[in-house]
Amino acid sequence: MAEHKYNQFKGQPRLPKFVVPKRYDLRLKPDLVACKFTGTVDISVDVVSATKFIVLNAAELSVDPKSVLFKSSTKVFEALEVGLIEEDEIVVVEFGESLPLGVGVLSLAFEGMLNDRMKGFYRSTYEHNGEKKNMAVTQFEPADARRCFPCWDEPACKATVKITLDVPSELVALSNMPAEEEKVMGNLKTVQYQESPIMSTYLVAFVVGLFDYVEDYTSDGIPVRVYCQVGKANQGNFALHVAVKTLPLFKEYFGAPYSLPKLDMIAIPDFAAGAMENYGLVTYRETALLYDDKHSAAANKQRVTTVVTHELAHQWFGNLVTMEWWTHLWLNEGFATWVSYLATDSLFPEWKIWTQFLEEATEGLRLDGLAESHPIEVDINHTREIDEIFDAISYRKGASVIRMLQSYLGPECFQRALASYIKRYACSNAKTEDLWSVLQEESGEPVNKLMNSWTKQQGYPVVSVKIKDQKLECDQTQFFLSGSHGDGQWIVPLTLCCGSYEARKSFLMQEKSEALDVKDLLGSSSSKGNPWIKVNVDQTGFFRVKYDDELSARLRYAIESKCLSTNDKYGILDDSYALSMACHQSLSSLLALMASFREELDYTVLSNLISISYKVSRIAADAVPDLKDHITLFFINLFQFSAERLGWDPKQGESHLDAMLRGELLNALAAFGHDETINEAIRRFHIFLDDRNTAVLPPDLRRAVYVAVMQRVNKSDRSGFEALLRVYRETDLSQEKTRVLSSLASCRDPEIILEILNFLLCSEVRSQDCVHGLAVSLEGRETAWKWLQDKWDHIHKTYGSGFLLTRFISATVSPFSSYEKAKEVEEFFASRTKPYIARTLKQSIERVHINANWVQSIQKEKNLSEAVMELAYRKY
Repeated sequence: MAEHKYNQFKGQPRLPKFVVPKRYDLRLKPDLVACKFTGTVDISVDVVSATKFIVLNAAELSVDPKSVLFKSSTKVFEALEVGLIEEDEIVVVEFGESLPLGVGVLSLAFEGMLNDRMKGFYRSTYEHNGEKKNMAVTQFEPADARRCFPCWDEPACKATVKITLDVPSELVALSNMPAEEEKVMGNLKTVQYQESPIMSTYLVAFVVGLFDYVEDYTSDGIPVRVYCQVGKANQGNFALHVAVKTLPLFKEYFGAPYSLPKLDMIAIPDFAAGAMENYGLVTYRETALLYDDKHSAAANKQRVTTVVTHELAHQWFGNLVTMEWWTHLWLNEGFATWVSYLATDSLFPEWKIWTQFLEEATEGLRLDGLAESHPIEVDINHTREIDEIFDAISYRKGASVIRMLQSYLGPECFQRALASYIKRYACSNAKTEDLWSVLQEESGEPVNKLMNSWTKQQGYPVVSVKIKDQKLECDQTQFFLSGSHGDGQWIVPLTLCCGSYEARKSFLMQEKSEALDVKDLLGSSSSKGNPWIKVNVDQTGFFRVKYDDELSARLRYAIESKCLSTNDKYGILDDSYALSMACHQSLSSLLALMASFREELDYTVLSNLISISYKVSRIAADAVPDLKDHITLFFINLFQFSAERLGWDPKQGESHLDAMLRGELLNALAAFGHDETINEAIRRFHIFLDDRNTAVLPPDLRRAVYVAVMQRVNKSDRSGFEALLRVYRETDLSQEKTRVLSSLASCRDPEIILEILNFLLCSEVRSQDCVHGLAVSLEGRETAWKWLQDKWDHIHKTYGSGFLLTRFISATVSPFSSYEKAKEVEEFFASRTKPYIARTLKQSIERVHINANWVQSIQKEKNLSEAVMELAYRKY
């Protein structure tokens, strides 16, 4: 093949535009024993400019050159040459003469492998009657439809799809649309599905395997089914209930009906992501879809709800209106994340899910405080770069800036604008700017200008505030966890309250520094002399706030005297933690603030307090080892008040949030080595080993108890470890398996840690679940790093590219806190770097530097040990 003539098509981010697909007629025959498939596709296309070439995507497929034809209305053209260019994942079909303009049909026959990498057309395994079987599944987002059939694999190339599957007759075969006809010929059947509406290739889906289902109908009569492994059908009822309620909710919110005749949701045993919003056939990990009344925890119930509502939001925002290119991925993901909270709040108001939303914002703020972060909108120049942007910036920062905008424009205006946006771009593609201009028309506010500062530049500001002559002086600088200052500048929607939630103000901060006259606010609360001032009310803005010492002290007092809203308490704590890590505030001032939360009752605030305490105790162990035990004691005392209030046993009719909190508090006390907690946990664990249905160990407590058991495991006493492996092997509930995996690594004995890490790579652990076991104890850090180096080739081969691989690096590297270790990591990966791990590697090394800076700053802190002693031994 004369290579040079294809040069014009190589190394391009997008396919050439001279031919546009209109309809795919796809027929596939998977072989579940040999793990391969054959197929044919007839693609109706529109030739829009003169060309001898048709260029489309294909990867890991072999196309039979003799099968490739182009039929125009008058003539059949045979392909002169068919060239597959592997590194660009394209197939170039050359014809002897220019193709006539207008409509024609391109036909190809091809074959491929059902891979085991959880992408493209792949195989997953399950057991039925004790026998291992394969199922065939698709995962095409972002760019893997090309691994299943030759296509224009770009979101903007929308076309209708008509699918036919030839499969073993005893199996269930599903696709985006309902089956139109089924012909059985002995042990094979041919299933033809209705033609789909216009859609992007990454949303095409089919699944072939043995499944049970439960079924219900929405108030509009749309049939909804939840499919899962045989024998687990009753675990689909909860998700079914959520889906049946959510579809009508979104129909009303978006002002448009669900556009397909049915909705299927299906649990897949091997699945890389949490779930995937394929049009009309949504695929899930078992942990994100199945809920077992007896053995699932409250946290599992909440996870199922937010994932199901997220995926269903995509049926409008993503599937009906699709991003124009992957640069706008955040539009899909940030939006679906935000709106899943809206739906969850409507279904379960008692969960106070908007307070829990702050955890999403925090994750976004943590990643975006890195110099190695990226803007919400990233220019994608090659499909290899897409995987890495499925991260906390696209999802969590994306959702947070949408919430900030909604809060600024007001919910009614925001909803009206969304409905017009959906109407205007339905069955088509849109860019970020398209959404802004609709919102701008609707609100009359400068949305485009305001939002560009949040989506086009990375990072966010920290706004420093102090009071001078009845003016609030505000300065913004770009915030970095490394403590350095960037030169970003934002348009910040600022809100503030003074002394009470009645006295409030809001304005847009456009300059680096602004002074705001607060005489009226201070006046209205003059009775109090020095009222507290809280900026970023209810934490709806995506930025940090730094108060001077005087204002900080007033806020601490306001927390202790219970004047502040839950969201505001959360925000003050989280900002203070970030400022301390960035060396802008002392560790002693952070600890003093943490102490003021001793009587806190709220789940979300305490949950964050617990996460922060883990991180602080680790950093203290590296910085001031002689204070480590005193700091641990301070944390144990801090959490005991709440733990005693909740007790070990669930109370009749208690809230969902208390059920989640009890487990997290006991987990913390166990991890900090609190003997009474560990003894009680082990006592209950032994009862549970004899009777898996005992009431003494409800699912909400199990992770905490497993962590407690692992605290006492060492190489001379392995009994707890062996018992937990038995629990792992005997359960068929994925949520229980991940609970065990995530607690094993909390063991303090490095030899056992090594055994656990090796266990993660064995065939008993599905490769999707391995990442749950990587969060090792402080004592296991070195072991885990050495293990990662030893096993790197194996891990890299198992996971290929994709985001699961990146989790190994971040989990193992990020906990270190010395510059030497950062160097060692850089040296190891220098010869092993790949484009799909580059960003994660840089971020992880930056986190090590941030920890190292923090350690040095803590070591220089005067009076830290007095402060710690006072807090640890304070009598309440």
